[in-house]
Amino acid sequence: MRAPRSSAASPGALSTPDCQSVASPPSDPLAFARAYLAGAADIVSRIDPRALADLIDLVAQARQAKRHIFTCGNGGSATTASHFAAGLGKDGSYGRPQRFRTLALADNVAWLTALANDTHYSQVFVEQLRNFACEGDLLIAFSTSGNSENVLRAVEWANDNAVVTVGVTGSPGGALAALAQRSIVVESSHIGFVEDAHFVIQHLVSYYFIEGA
Repeated sequence: MRAPRSSAASPGALSTPDCQSVASPPSDPLAFARAYLAGAADIVSRIDPRALADLIDLVAQARQAKRHIFTCGNGGSATTASHFAAGLGKDGSYGRPQRFRTLALADNVAWLTALANDTHYSQVFVEQLRNFACEGDLLIAFSTSGNSENVLRAVEWANDNAVVTVGVTGSPGGALAALAQRSIVVESSHIGFVEDAHFVIQHLVSYYFIEGA
């Protein structure tokens, strides 16, 4: 588990809503669990539902137009992006007349590592988009910091090639929030809480379609 980016208070303090004061695990696991759950719930409650509705609309439009939906991210964000693509591609499509054309750009390990080894890690997502992406497709990029270079290069190329772009990031948004055509910025810089919120976002969108839309 990664530590928060900034934490100045004593261990176990957990005094702020997004746990910015956590420097190390407190001595009382129950107190920590309660504080973390309360902090995570607070951060999730601050997500703008209008931004989520807009993302649902973009995903629905891509499905209706038979466009590809690409997702990407690094580390924990890569697994969130992969889970999103899997949810739409399987449960959001199985047995339904309309299906999602989803592709998580971090999933092809052989291709991704070949690109990283033979070109540069900043190119691992954009080079895949060059093969697959067409005008009107949708790219949803996850980054807790908003500053991952390979994510930014993918969004930059997508913008230049008429692909719709959405950035999902943490506070203060980083370069991704400004670069993407649409952005959802979680109001925390605590990596754990941002990743928690991103997972809720992808589940919420997926289950809109899974549960009947």
